Amino acid sequence: MAYRPTWQGHLKLSLVTCPVALYTATNPAGDIHFNLINPKTNNRIKMITTDPDTGPIERSELVKGYEVSKGEYILLTTDEINSVKLESTKTIDIERFVAENEIDRLYWDNPYYLAPDGKLAQEAFGVIRTAMEKSGQIALGRVVIGTRERILALEPRDKGILAYTIRTDAEVRKPDEIFGGVSDKAADPAMISIAEKIIEQKEGPFDPSQFVDRYEEALKALIEEKTKGHKPAKVAEPEDTNVVDLMSALRASLTSNGRASAKAEPKSKAAKTIAKPKARKAS
Repeated sequence: MAYRPTWQGHLKLSLVTCPVALYTATNPAGDIHFNLINPKTNNRIKMITTDPDTGPIERSELVKGYEVSKGEYILLTTDEINSVKLESTKTIDIERFVAENEIDRLYWDNPYYLAPDGKLAQEAFGVIRTAMEKSGQIALGRVVIGTRERILALEPRDKGILAYTIRTDAEVRKPDEIFGGVSDKAADPAMISIAEKIIEQKEGPFDPSQFVDRYEEALKALIEEKTKGHKPAKVAEPEDTNVVDLMSALRASLTSNGRASAKAEPKSKAAKTIAKPKARKAS
């Protein structure tokens, strides 16, 4: 499947440049998309752009406006917006190299794949990518996507480069704005000890295939049932999770997790026993 690039331009490391293309590294979230329907007619509702004074108007006739005061706008055409040219509009110029742990995870945003654009670009791309890999650091550059200049964090990934847009400082809320009201009182050491044991029982490798959107799966099942003409079953309300006695809840959790682990062990041992080949009798 041929993917369409989000952005095309050049990657530049000092005086070395090569044509590159930027591709989104993720698929759109969710397969289910709803339309607004009039239940009286079963017709799909159309959203019509309308001027409050003159009525409906074609989108092609519209321009963008920036509100400078209540009801007063500065109008900008597409050509005027496109006339704002920065070097990062067409070139990702690597400005700095930093250690990965210096970038707070709060600032990491959307992932992209950066690849050479055409066969002639592959040699220079390979030189830049390999040099980056040997440095063991994150390269920082800038790129204009849409109408915004974004900082890009670049690191080698497989035969290409993984690029993450980095949020600006103004986009990230300060933790104290949210955590300011959280108590400084130290937690009960005995409770912490039990919680640590619960965590140990739940440890395991990260397998992204095990994490699916269960809500979307439930929506698909609902749609399937309605397609068959079945009336959807009433779903029970989730139980109230308000914890009155925290210590009791922790001990109960530890016990239930322990039972679950114990049940899983005999199965794995049995599987290993079955897998062993039987010894052949000498003839």
